[in-house]
Amino acid sequence: MNQQTFMPSTETVFEKTGENTMVVNMGPQHPSTHGVLRVICELEGEVIVKCQCVIGYLHTGMEKEAEYQQYNKCVVMTDRMDYLNANGNNLAHALAVEKLLGIEIPRRGSYLRVILAELSRIASHSVWLGTHGLDLGAMTPFFYIMQQREYILDLFEMFAGVRMMPSWIVPGGLRGDIPSGFDAKLRKFLDEFPGELEIVENLLVENPIWKERTYDVGVMSVEQALGLGCSGPILRGSGLAFDMRKATSYCCYDEFDFGIPVGKKGDVFDRFLVRIAEMKESCKIIRQALDGLPEGPWNSSDRKVVPPPRTELDNSMESLIHHFKQWTEGYHPPVGEAYAAVEGSKGELGFYIVSDGSNRPYRWHERPSSLMNLKALEVLAIGRLIADVIAIIGSIDIVLGEIDR
Repeated sequence: MNQQTFMPSTETVFEKTGENTMVVNMGPQHPSTHGVLRVICELEGEVIVKCQCVIGYLHTGMEKEAEYQQYNKCVVMTDRMDYLNANGNNLAHALAVEKLLGIEIPRRGSYLRVILAELSRIASHSVWLGTHGLDLGAMTPFFYIMQQREYILDLFEMFAGVRMMPSWIVPGGLRGDIPSGFDAKLRKFLDEFPGELEIVENLLVENPIWKERTYDVGVMSVEQALGLGCSGPILRGSGLAFDMRKATSYCCYDEFDFGIPVGKKGDVFDRFLVRIAEMKESCKIIRQALDGLPEGPWNSSDRKVVPPPRTELDNSMESLIHHFKQWTEGYHPPVGEAYAAVEGSKGELGFYIVSDGSNRPYRWHERPSSLMNLKALEVLAIGRLIADVIAIIGSIDIVLGEIDR
């Protein structure tokens, strides 16, 4: 089949609202769209009167591909959706599969999942903060905050061997326990990160140029946010304290003491403050999880789902056979459907999975927070200058890999 079949249509229907306006394209190759996003803007002078987002330039077909893979082999595709929040994606998929299977994992496994998910949240917010600053002309914060993200990626590399696509959280638990030395290195990061974040915060919070570019820009009310299906820092920036970690208490989140930062006006500046505060709250959660980390197993005892330990493979024929069947045939959840959602770095991130009783999902669908939040741009940009679109996109924080699945 001709490759051009998969390309998005260049004849996107866009009807002008007036004769004295001009239509311009921002993207799909534009540094401030944070991916191959095309934004069609109709301008009256420099003021936007109409805005339309066009997606599809990065479509990978991951959802359909997952329907041809075993459940445990779908994990690697979740990493590559929102690649800045890989552990959060792994977690949402694992919870949905575990709901289908009707299994629970030990508390140690849940605590370890919390640690990894919150580290991913800090890493994701760090990339957002650095690139958002670059978009608006603030270069210095980028160097400070990206150095902190590097420390987090070093932690990921310690247990997974890779920095960005760990695939460490899997249905039934995790691929392994934390390695030797991880505890000390993580505590060192927790001790140093708040001070480094404060440096970046002080560079921006009272900066008159930063405030002029973000204050009263892209204002969204709670009603608008809910009507558009927005979630995460955008919704909380508008003033609604809704967080999936509090609402559903998955992974023992009800055992941790943390706050839900909210904004007052719902503008770009508020969304900036909310994410800064969320990184501080994530540090509190990680420290509590590390201090109270339970002893015992980190994986489910269900051997139909979790392969035997590698130490058994050399002296147990049954374990070797079981291991072989796990990675060649997989497991067969009962017929049914399940939806599980987590509080990802960008909002509610969920997976809806339908099982027909086979070893691969009949339907595998992600509820992407980036896609839902992106729609807000078409509303928030109206009446603003073309330069404000850059600030608004940055405050939404999108990843096109999650939008164009």
